[in-house]
Amino acid sequence: MGYKIFLKKNEEKRVLEGHSWVYANEVARIEGKDKNGSLAEVYAADGRFIGKGYINHLSKILVRIFIRGGEEDGESLYMERLENAYKMRKALGLGESFRLCFGEADFLPALIVDKYGDYLSCQFLSLGVDMRKEMICSCLVRLFAPKGVYERSDVAVRKKEGLEETKGLLYGEVPDLVETEENGVKMLVDIKNGQKTGYFLDQKENRFAVRRYARGEVLDCFCNSGGFAMNAALAGANVTACDISPLALETVKKNARLNGFENVRTLHGDAFEILRNFRREKRQFDLIILDPPAFCKTADEVKDAYRGYKDINLNAMKSVKSGGFLITCSCSHYMTRELFERMLREAAKESGRQVRLLEIKTQAPDHPALLGADETSYLKFYALNVI
Repeated sequence: MGYKIFLKKNEEKRVLEGHSWVYANEVARIEGKDKNGSLAEVYAADGRFIGKGYINHLSKILVRIFIRGGEEDGESLYMERLENAYKMRKALGLGESFRLCFGEADFLPALIVDKYGDYLSCQFLSLGVDMRKEMICSCLVRLFAPKGVYERSDVAVRKKEGLEETKGLLYGEVPDLVETEENGVKMLVDIKNGQKTGYFLDQKENRFAVRRYARGEVLDCFCNSGGFAMNAALAGANVTACDISPLALETVKKNARLNGFENVRTLHGDAFEILRNFRREKRQFDLIILDPPAFCKTADEVKDAYRGYKDINLNAMKSVKSGGFLITCSCSHYMTRELFERMLREAAKESGRQVRLLEIKTQAPDHPALLGADETSYLKFYALNVI
């Protein structure tokens, strides 16, 4: 008999609201036996059936529920879920590159699939989906006929599942750089070695929004492969793109050449130090863009992350010309909107500048957020006017 998981009293409420995760400390007892990574049934304390999902005794997230009715686990379920995810994106007219599957929000927890033209880049972030990697890849090939499928499961979160970080080719061929187009800008995506799955698709619409603020001298911090920088350059600004990664800056240069932009220069270094140096030199910009990696990936890291966000935003506010703009972002779920705004208020006060909020945006619609799962809503994009 397979695993049957019985929750403590009232622990089912969050799951019934749409959340997928069942934590080990929410469980009253476990009946039955099967191998780790197998399908487990989850019940409320009073015996009501809640759903089914893959179990992992090595993780704090004991079960990730993705079946809530009579569906059977297997290839046909994955085919249906992936096809439905694609239909939603297709209806939105998202172009040739977008997130095809966003894990829990597409009812396939811990599975990430990004589409870059004819190529797919995947992450398998739990034991359950990792064990079914071959089947999932087969579904992707049958549904989308890609030229290549590449795995980018080289992320630290897998260690919490008892899995090693890994990456490599799963199907076909994948070139070192894949050319795609976003908002009319050509971009080279490094699927094999770029951050995450190769590119940050969640900022697509926000990068387009930057064009209305881009003028004069622009500083793009944590620029990665230059998505914001290229959009600012297209708007006619003179852009300095800085990053700590030489590989990222080489991609920025290639993207600038690809688009024929001569108004983009790169600056290698730590963005914290670069901003401090510009502040000391009293060098100012018409627009500064801050799109850092997540400073906190757990609740325990929020305090330190808050200081980090405040540091870069304070120095950026000091380095924006009067009447200029600051675009500031956070991709950490734990840095909530309320915390982020409090940090911005404190930074504005200490900077001695008057700061006006112009626009708030979030992740692109190919990264949908479940109303019952806060973790799926994570990206914050704030456009500020600095006086």
